[in-house]
Amino acid sequence: MYLCQCSNKGKQLKKMTEKSLTDGLTADQLFLDSGLTYSDFIILPGYINFDADKVDLTTRLTRGIKLRAPLVSSPMDTVTEHDMAIHMALLGGIGIIHNNCPPERQAYMVGRVKTYRNGFIANPKAVKPSAPLTEVEAIHSEQGINGILVTHDGSNHGRLLGMVCKKDVEYVENKANVQCKDVMTQRSQIMTGTDPMPLAAARDIMNKNRISYLPIVNAADEVVSLCTRKDAAKMRTHPLASVDDKSQLMVGAAISTREDDRKRLSLLVAKGLDVVVLDSSQGNTVWQVDMIKYIKRTYPTLQIIAGNVVTMPQAKNLIDAGADGIRVGMGSGSICITQEVMAVGRPQATAVYRVAKYCQSRGIPVIADGGIKNIGDACKALALGASCVMLGSMLAGTTETPGEYFFKDGIRLKRFRGMGSIEAMQEGKESGKRYLSESQSIQVAQGVAGSVLDKGSVLQLVPYIQKGLQQAAQDIGEQSFEIVRRKVWAGQVTFEKRSATAQAEGGVHGLHTYEKVLFATSQGKSKL
Repeated sequence: MYLCQCSNKGKQLKKMTEKSLTDGLTADQLFLDSGLTYSDFIILPGYINFDADKVDLTTRLTRGIKLRAPLVSSPMDTVTEHDMAIHMALLGGIGIIHNNCPPERQAYMVGRVKTYRNGFIANPKAVKPSAPLTEVEAIHSEQGINGILVTHDGSNHGRLLGMVCKKDVEYVENKANVQCKDVMTQRSQIMTGTDPMPLAAARDIMNKNRISYLPIVNAADEVVSLCTRKDAAKMRTHPLASVDDKSQLMVGAAISTREDDRKRLSLLVAKGLDVVVLDSSQGNTVWQVDMIKYIKRTYPTLQIIAGNVVTMPQAKNLIDAGADGIRVGMGSGSICITQEVMAVGRPQATAVYRVAKYCQSRGIPVIADGGIKNIGDACKALALGASCVMLGSMLAGTTETPGEYFFKDGIRLKRFRGMGSIEAMQEGKESGKRYLSESQSIQVAQGVAGSVLDKGSVLQLVPYIQKGLQQAAQDIGEQSFEIVRRKVWAGQVTFEKRSATAQAEGGVHGLHTYEKVLFATSQGKSKL
């Protein structure tokens, strides 16, 4: 009798154990009754039977555009101009050029991306011939640039007069009283290339003549670009590059939804624009719907990313109007105070999941915009349904962002500001259009301005993010985030809510001091 009872209990225990093997919460259960941010939950791991480098990060930006990496740089005036857009495209993502500038300037930047050629510096540093050597020395120390062109007006694309290198300055005394024209290598002694010139030809000239710098000039002897031995080697191969059917780098640009933005758009399209982002803090408006319909009538092949939205009804209106992609997020960015000031928005993780689940049923990709502080947040956004993540603060402070570095308390910094900050809205009226306030007598700030640490180049940062995403997908047990999303929607990838103490446990704790090194390459370590 005792043996029989034990046997029955054993069978019951075995059945119970098998039944309880499905662990954690499905996404529907996770987001059932509360708004969550990325920190409020974690993804439960799966089974690994493949290497991380087998994870495919290919994704869709819009209905008609595929990317090799799910990374998009934000259309902020301290994040994305043509230099950032070029490098994002080379690395498999895409850059969205901001519109807080005159239309001609934005169109010029789009054109620079479309005509870019690997290995050439589009905007080489230049100084006037009368510039004191202290100015050159400051550029050397602050930006790490050793070869500086001297042009007739000091502009990047002025007429070439000479070149000043670090070695020309090092042993000069009283640098403040010595001008560049007194020590520079004269134009007659500088070997140049003629625009247009293939990278291979430029490399051959530098190798044959054992030179480190090759200015590329036009017929008027004006600087077009600069090829350096270091950059030629660094930029030689970019197998993930996002290119169009003409093998040109892909680029996006932001516009507002006012009538006069139609003229701006025409200038952008003329330069070869691949995708336009309708840049509104609250995108569910009659003006955005009308703009989508206008673009589809006028430029039927141009891809449109509409938004921003945080609810399914908002997304439905924009998709019905013809949007090819939906941008999700309202008030979740690190420099955004919309939720605090306006009391309107939605926690970002909930917004991404709800909107993406609906958009998936319509075949429309979602871009998660805001709240991405690290690779883990990006992984969660992609798992919840986003096809791409839009990066602002993560890219801020890199070499490729607009603006100059400066030092404060011995720390090297760069400016970073929200497009809803008073500073951004006063500098360019286009920023006010994003918040539908450009004509208001009182403008209410929905963002702040500040500074961020120097993060080095995106040429190191973005590959780090990509490798981290591959390893995250590996831990989940899937070889692409497309598969992860399908299994999340099917309830086969599960989650766990995290209390405040669980979040603390998941970070660094229990140490008196520590050094946070995020990645290491053959060039060294990075603390970011």
